[in-house]
Amino acid sequence: MTFPSHDLDTAPEASKPLLENSKKAFGRLPGLHKVLAESPQAFEGYQVLHKLFQETDFDADELTVVWQAINVEHECHYCVPAHTGIAKMMKVSDEITDALRNETPLPSDKLEALRTFTVQMVRERGNVSEAQMQAFFDAGYGHRAVLDVILGLAQKTMSNYVNHVAQTPVDEVFQPLRWERGDTPLKV
Repeated sequence: MTFPSHDLDTAPEASKPLLENSKKAFGRLPGLHKVLAESPQAFEGYQVLHKLFQETDFDADELTVVWQAINVEHECHYCVPAHTGIAKMMKVSDEITDALRNETPLPSDKLEALRTFTVQMVRERGNVSEAQMQAFFDAGYGHRAVLDVILGLAQKTMSNYVNHVAQTPVDEVFQPLRWERGDTPLKV
């Protein structure tokens, strides 16, 4: 079943300002936003979560780790390439990006602890153990970081699930960054 994909002419009235903001911010309309435009509330909710997640204490590397750990775990064909491009724009190293895409070790123990905890949150649906939580704290993160991972998870669950059900085509600009999950998922 084909999902609607809107532009400024076909979008519901309440989505038009959101699409205009997307076009100003990106110079184009991202495919995800064109699909989200069908529901102005879902579109606005996604944008608010995205903005709030970027305002957490996580730096660019950490934001990327959370986003991509979730994208890879959910096997999002759209978001992994998109966030690969976003990571490049945010000046995140290729070493970090490649490790996230390929589910290989990250260059620092702290970033690895963040990825491990994020994947555990996804797989356990938030029911992480005391030992898992303690390992995250031992890596230098605190209670706020736990809540911020959950915020990132809310944002990425929205986009990953939308892209799954809508089969959103990867934007042309991200086509060279296409991704498929390897044979060996990350062990946590």
